[in-house]
This record gives sequence, C-alpha cells and structure tokens, in this order.
Amino acid sequence: MSYDTATKTDPESIIPEEYGGMWFLKDELGTDHLGFSVLELEPGAEGKAHDESETGQEEIYYVVSGTVEVELEDETLTLETDELVRLDPDERRKVFNRGDERAKLVLVGAPL
Repeated sequence: MSYDTATKTDPESIIPEEYGGMWFLKDELGTDHLGFSVLELEPGAEGKAHDESETGQEEIYYVVSGTVEVELEDETLTLETDELVRLDPDERRKVFNRGDERAKLVLVGAPL
C-alpha cells in the first residue's frame, strides 16, 4: 500500500484530558523520517519545556485554532490561528495557552 490513514484519537493522548490532549501519530501513519502530532491545550494549560538538540529534529508548530504563546530562550512569540513557527533543534521551547478558548496545533518534526 502506498499510503496510510489515521484518526487523531487512534493513539492514546499523552496529556490528561483536563489539559487538552496530545496525540503522536507517527506510528499510526507509518512514517520513517517525519513526526506528526496534534496538540490541544485548554485555557491555562501548557506544554512541556524541551529542545531537540539530542535528536537534531527541527519542528514546525501550526496553530489550527486559538492563540498560543511559544516561550523561547530570549523571547516569547504569540501565534494565532493560521500562524506557524519553525524551530531549530537546539532552541528550547514551551507552549502556553493563556487565552480563554481551547487551542489546537499541528506539530511536525523531521528528520527522525
């Protein structure tokens, strides 16, 4: 087969439901070189601070709905619906939803 399909909720979320949810879809899609995740954050929720310096993976965060803040080492970016950011592997980042509506993002990372 030359394609794979998946649904966001095929894998279990790694974030408790009260904070939103995060679904890693790499395995469901059978990707070898690309990570693909969906992150939803309730108002007041935040992601985990991290970088990808060990993996060498750059990431792109695309905001599907809502507004998030991406805290970097030297600044904080505000991203709204249909905005995105590409992050170098060694850039430490943390995502916050300080708004009053649920935020939904698509996260893409490569290479794996």
